Amino acid sequence: MQSSTHRKREHQTDELILSSRRLMDIARGAALAVREPLLAAFRSNIAVDYKVDLHDVVTIHDKQAEQTIRAFILDHQPNSAIMGEEGGQTGSGSIQWYVDPIDGTANFARGLAFWCVSIAAVIEGKVVAGAIYDPVTGMMFSADVSTSSLNDMPIRSRSVENEVHATLITSYPVARDFRRDGREIALANMGELVDTFSTLRRPGSAALSIAHVAAGWVDATAGFGVNAWDVAAATLILKNAGGRYEPLTLGKVPEGATDFLCPGYIATGEGAHYPTLERVARSISEARKAKVAA
Repeated sequence: MQSSTHRKREHQTDELILSSRRLMDIARGAALAVREPLLAAFRSNIAVDYKVDLHDVVTIHDKQAEQTIRAFILDHQPNSAIMGEEGGQTGSGSIQWYVDPIDGTANFARGLAFWCVSIAAVIEGKVVAGAIYDPVTGMMFSADVSTSSLNDMPIRSRSVENEVHATLITSYPVARDFRRDGREIALANMGELVDTFSTLRRPGSAALSIAHVAAGWVDATAGFGVNAWDVAAATLILKNAGGRYEPLTLGKVPEGATDFLCPGYIATGEGAHYPTLERVARSISEARKAKVAA
């Protein structure tokens, strides 16, 4: 017979799964709520503004979509706090949401079809549900605490074993990487990755890139300037699909910080063994940490 402790543990597990599935459904619903206005705006005459610099693009559609997502979440789960890329932190509920209304805004603004909506739910520092939605293709990547799916079909992350046969997607280096690492070092790092991998692409959305690794369509991706709203949902989707996510602190957060709060990452599919990528990415992180400590 099962002990009462064992039965209690099973009950708690079942409750967590049910709760996470409900939050996943809310995340998916919130993403779908902005589908039509975003598609209507895509490849239209979009006015662009800038945040940190000329490489950091924002549009009115980012702001409007985030407002819609916030309202949807609060309507379906009032006990929420929401951190959005455009509106910052609002609310004080026990469920923390991370929202990127358009990850890949520069692509969205110019008509390049590689952008997405990313929404994650976090409880006590752990991602318990997430959705990454690509409105152009209609692909909905999502996860609860136990499974990951694409349009309700389970996905499994698979990578080729050897990096010389692999495809890597990364936005490194961008202009801020030149400033942080030095132009010559950054270009040398990129050159080594280009020399090593069979294919290297720069698509421009961290969330959608990691989702592609989770689906087994790309072997690896790496980033060195992301925020929690970019990657929180993606980390859960990737891990549940069997992939590996290695956070990089880059000297910006303490060692051992929660992975989705780290500004850098290496994401690989199941079966990957990519020593060059790991060495280059970790060296970037270590060099930035050394500058902070100096």
